[in-house]
Amino acid sequence: MKRYPLFVLVAVALVAFAVGSCAGATVTPPTIAAPTSAPQATAVPQPTAAPTQVAQATTAPQPTAAPGGPTAPPPTSVGSEVRGRLKTVLDRGTLICGVSGQTPGFSALEADGSYQGIDAEFCRAVAAALFNDVSKVEYRPLSAAARFAAVQSGEVDVLIRNTTFTTNRDTAVGLEFLPTTFYDGGGILVEKALNAASLADLAGATICVLAGTTNEQVLTDTFNSQNIAFTPLTFPEANALYAALNEGRCDAATSDKSQLAGQRAAQLTNPDDWVIMDATLSKEPLAPAVLQNDAQWADVIRWVIYATFYAEELGVNSSNVDDKLANGDTNTKRLLGGTGSLGPDMGLSADAFYRVIKLVGNYADIYDKTLGPNTKFNVPRGLNLPYTQGGLQYSPPFR
Repeated sequence: MKRYPLFVLVAVALVAFAVGSCAGATVTPPTIAAPTSAPQATAVPQPTAAPTQVAQATTAPQPTAAPGGPTAPPPTSVGSEVRGRLKTVLDRGTLICGVSGQTPGFSALEADGSYQGIDAEFCRAVAAALFNDVSKVEYRPLSAAARFAAVQSGEVDVLIRNTTFTTNRDTAVGLEFLPTTFYDGGGILVEKALNAASLADLAGATICVLAGTTNEQVLTDTFNSQNIAFTPLTFPEANALYAALNEGRCDAATSDKSQLAGQRAAQLTNPDDWVIMDATLSKEPLAPAVLQNDAQWADVIRWVIYATFYAEELGVNSSNVDDKLANGDTNTKRLLGGTGSLGPDMGLSADAFYRVIKLVGNYADIYDKTLGPNTKFNVPRGLNLPYTQGGLQYSPPFR
């Protein structure tokens, strides 16, 4: 027999192995037995009969979903659990509102003991939403220097005191500012006899200003930047400042223009002898503020303010609110609580915003009775008009 070298035998063996692998294994995989029947799902117990009586609803009825809308209900509200400052105020039964008390047109103590002005009206609007009673307000007069500490300590529930919304106050001071209720600008009130047409004409003047206000900082910044020499004379309260003007201790005064108009009409012996200069020194958006880190309470104040804006946009006022609730469109009924659950979602009653408009009014109602053309102040609305009329007021949707 012919003998082959070992390497030839190894090569033949490898080729045979490769051929067998390509041909595929001859072992049949195990057969898995099919189940004789599919498992049956356990039946969900069904009620034997519909209840014969439905409990009285505790919130306003829900609107029928429009075609193409969400098929699942919205997530359960987390805001309806009353807590924090909102619970404190509701349990107390009154709202403690920090105001000036010395700023005509915004908040001023009248001879009959009432507080009048746009800030006082917004205090009443919050009380209307909470208690359906605008008398449930305790007004706490605060000086400019004391107002922030009153919020920080919890002495007041909300500050509605012609206060400018600034970065420092919203952060370092620990306040949360809410929608601007009055867009203003810093100005200068001077005696007509000075014939001051520009800020440069006030060189060497003594200018009265409230201590601890943005107006004090703006006065210094503006005059220093223009190298205009002046002497500031500061006062802790408005009444003392305007008494000094009447006494001739100051040549001019600086504050927000709306406040200068109000104080001129209410405090000066000869208001016609004084004029507000055209120059606008600064932006002064005046807004309510609450303590930071209480979102539910901030939401209540925020949406009460927005409700006055939105009601004006919808044409809803204190005179027609009942008709609008009965016959208005869906947006109007939702605002007023005739449908939806906006109030309960915030921990308030379904008709909370209806109460605001019924008892206090929309923004135009509030403005007209406090600063409008039929008042002694006659302050033009200007930037405080709705966005639909060229102003800055704009409410997010109520839905």
